[in-house]
Amino acid sequence: MKENDTCSMQRRQLCEWFESPLGRSLQALEAHHLRAVLSGLYGTVVAQLGHIGKLDLMDACSAPTRILLDYNGIANRCTIRSLPEALPLDTKSADVVMLPHTLDFCQDPHQVLREVSRVLRPEGNVVILGFNPLSFWGFRRFIARRPRMAPWCGKFFRLSRIKDWLELLDFDTTHGMMLYYRPPVQNEGVMHRLHFLDKMGDRWWPMMAAVYLVVAKKRVLGVTPLPVSWKTKRIAGRVATQPTVRGIVLPFNPRRVKRLG
Repeated sequence: MKENDTCSMQRRQLCEWFESPLGRSLQALEAHHLRAVLSGLYGTVVAQLGHIGKLDLMDACSAPTRILLDYNGIANRCTIRSLPEALPLDTKSADVVMLPHTLDFCQDPHQVLREVSRVLRPEGNVVILGFNPLSFWGFRRFIARRPRMAPWCGKFFRLSRIKDWLELLDFDTTHGMMLYYRPPVQNEGVMHRLHFLDKMGDRWWPMMAAVYLVVAKKRVLGVTPLPVSWKTKRIAGRVATQPTVRGIVLPFNPRRVKRLG
């Protein structure tokens, strides 16, 4: 329970940090790209695990049912109090699940992804936002004094690690992007002058962005068709072929064969 309280405190700090100039700048860019992503994902139920900032990250969803689950229970919002490791949702009940920096600030990210896999319907999608440790932001976290404050107290998982976890849970990564190449400075004037780095980053150093956005689809295991082999059988002086499945010869009754003409 102590670890859950620590994660809850860190999530509250993260919400407060997203009200800072740097946090608002980052969330505005994240929300912009999420609108483009979510508009192409169809379904009737969308769930978001964790609340950050004041922007509604699900506003571009066409789904009639939108569920926000958050352990802190933010006031003035339609929120279901829940740990991300134990979602109060039925199995195969959601079409899209959003994780806005949820894995960075949770007790057990493996269990969170297992819960996401459980509640997603076949062909459902998970959308993940995470801080990239291989960036200026990752270096800032490395040199931050302890105890670290948000967002530097997050875990900052590598993108390759997230993809490995998704692959183990039978997810196929469909698309993704890197976001925000500016260094973590709070001065709004400096941030505005460094806006050109976002355009250069995709071309010159694409893996050095502060945040990655990943979309993965829950894989549906198809039914493998049974192999059909053909064997020959001599009938009334002629050679006939008939199918066999799993090595068992299908019965052949010549009395049931009708003569044509």
